[in-house]
Amino acid sequence: MIVVPAIDIRHGQVVRLRQGRSEEQTTYGHDPAEAARRWEAEGAERLHLVDLDAAIDAAPQPEAVGAVIAAVAIPVEIGGGLRSLEVARRYRDVGAERLIFGTAAVTHPEVVEEASGLWPGAVAVAIDARSGRVTVAGWKEDTALSALELGERVKAWGVERVQYTDVSRDGTLDGPNLDAIADMARGTGLRVTAAGGVSTLDDLVRLRALEELGVDEAISGKALYDGCFTLAEARAALAGAEGGR
Repeated sequence: MIVVPAIDIRHGQVVRLRQGRSEEQTTYGHDPAEAARRWEAEGAERLHLVDLDAAIDAAPQPEAVGAVIAAVAIPVEIGGGLRSLEVARRYRDVGAERLIFGTAAVTHPEVVEEASGLWPGAVAVAIDARSGRVTVAGWKEDTALSALELGERVKAWGVERVQYTDVSRDGTLDGPNLDAIADMARGTGLRVTAAGGVSTLDDLVRLRALEELGVDEAISGKALYDGCFTLAEARAALAGAEGGR
């Protein structure tokens, strides 16, 4: 398992939102490329980039995304408001290694299915859930679709990875929803990136215990920015968990 630092970009700044609420924004920097270089220098193996301008304002910023990607040598994945092949191509053209679709998997499934065929292995789906049900449109609309149902659906399209977020945990430092993450991995057989709520090294160790199910990445944002732990400490904790198996 690896820890993937998150860089959320809005209006050119590095920010974090609490449970996706734009009115509950914390700014952590004014240069996303500088943040990317910092995490790479501290040993990150990949970066999770979120274009909040696309997600909130329907105004994708491929140039800003490209500047971050160009600043580092490690793979960068991009998500946030990704709902068309045109925008997906623009992100790929600036070097995005992985494309993460969210709401489009519910509202425009044909786009995600076509993207998965165009870029095999490079397309993932963010499954954001509240009380087990998928939420879309920036976490503002709950659906009747279960998270597991959506996972099974995207697998049939050729998608190999999902990013699972319990939105009630995101930005709260309350710990990840381990049961839901395990159910997603076990129920679909997909690779799973865990997101939302990671706050301690113990959280990472508990996630590491799910690796045999396919949970091999954990995204961390607020915990890293607030200094709850460092990437070096995270690697050491995960290595210790592996050695103790």
